[in-house]
Amino acid sequence: LTLVIGFIVVQIVVFGLLEKAGGSTFSRESKYMASPSELATERSHSKPLGIRCWEYIKRAKLSYKTHQAVVLIVTFFAYTTYHATRKTTSIVKSALDPQSSAAGFKFPWRITYLSSPAETQRRSWVLGDGWAPFNGSDGTALLGQLDVAFLAVYAIGMYFSGHLGDRMNLRIFLTVGMIGTGLFTSLFGVGYWANIHSFYYFLIVQMVAGLFQSSGWPSVVAVVGNWFGKKKRGLIMGIWNAHTSIGNITGSLIASTLLSYGWGWSFVVPGLLIAFMGILVCLLLPVSPESVGADRQEEEDDDAVDSPKKKREGVTEPLLGSHTEMKENAVGFIEAWRIPGVAPFAFCLFFAKLVAYTFLYWLPYYISHTAIEGKYLSDETAGNLSTFFDVGGVLGGILAGHISDRLDARAITAATFMYCAIPALYFYRSYGHISLAMNIALMFICGMFVNGPYALITTAVSADLGTHSSLNGNSKALATVTAIIDGTG
Repeated sequence: LTLVIGFIVVQIVVFGLLEKAGGSTFSRESKYMASPSELATERSHSKPLGIRCWEYIKRAKLSYKTHQAVVLIVTFFAYTTYHATRKTTSIVKSALDPQSSAAGFKFPWRITYLSSPAETQRRSWVLGDGWAPFNGSDGTALLGQLDVAFLAVYAIGMYFSGHLGDRMNLRIFLTVGMIGTGLFTSLFGVGYWANIHSFYYFLIVQMVAGLFQSSGWPSVVAVVGNWFGKKKRGLIMGIWNAHTSIGNITGSLIASTLLSYGWGWSFVVPGLLIAFMGILVCLLLPVSPESVGADRQEEEDDDAVDSPKKKREGVTEPLLGSHTEMKENAVGFIEAWRIPGVAPFAFCLFFAKLVAYTFLYWLPYYISHTAIEGKYLSDETAGNLSTFFDVGGVLGGILAGHISDRLDARAITAATFMYCAIPALYFYRSYGHISLAMNIALMFICGMFVNGPYALITTAVSADLGTHSSLNGNSKALATVTAIIDGTG
């Protein structure tokens, strides 16, 4: 499995380098002076193979709307698999550490498990036994340290990923990130069959997985931002952002279902899923209208029908075409921070994700260790129950996007949702144990208010700021701005 996926990664990297080398054979001046027929030929070679086959079978160019539909669908399922692989860790935690009561963090990195007795490192694993080194007295702290390591590398990698994403082919960049994520997610699960009990093996695998995971969000938001204008962006991206919650739900259900067969399957299956989706991204994803020669005028014409003002503006404001694209330089990291609104929203997301990721990584563990109606739920049941938080998140993301569109007030909408989350979290902590129905209802409400601003800021707000008026039409800031906001979160 490792060799096959590794070979695919190498192939795609080589393909990306060759494609970049082929695109640099002409100077910027020669591209600018090229005839329309030459530009059309060049764009056809940069089209994804799947799009070219589709157009060959159809014997006609795909419309702008069709390209938009492909972008939404492909990026939706791509990021769904990202979150599916990320969620599995929280489901498996209770299986790795079923009996530990030491929930505090022990900051010195413990190495006592390196000399654990041989009987704790047996090959025959039964659900409920735990897995060394995580089934010791410091197991909970070690699991927490895995999360910290993953998210630290993920956050730092996000800044670099945004910088790279604005400077290379996003389709290739995203594909490499997805296949790399699949490889290292699977390698975590391989520790089950290889009978690995070294904490540092799992630590290194999680850190590298975090690095590959950081490629996802800046890439998908930049691609969607390239294809959709500001009109109804909040609603469209609110619905599209359901992939975060759908991915969490999918990852929870897959991991919970496979847990009884051995916890390794809970990592390997999502890992294979995201690797397969990465290949589809390479075959199908059109990065921008200019890259596939799509006519952006179609969208402008649709908007002009609804608004005479937009029609007049369309005459005076030039469309972003291939000639403009050649002149654009990617926005620098410091310059992106200076865009009005980037810093406030980045720090706002810091506090929203502080709560969201606590739920993402620890909610199933918390449920399984909390008596509801005086009873403790099994690991599988706790994992399935935790999906109601994400179901609430889907509704919250759509509501926040729609409300912010209607009011044209992204900041006020995000702030209102965050203030409503405060009592929701308090009530869940205080009254969630009374009954199963109460727990589900309060968990759903928490998901709605926590994920609402989280979804709004990471999608519509990031896309708005990445195409801010201060950039003078430069589209080479989307990935960088998205990475800054999400990485800070």
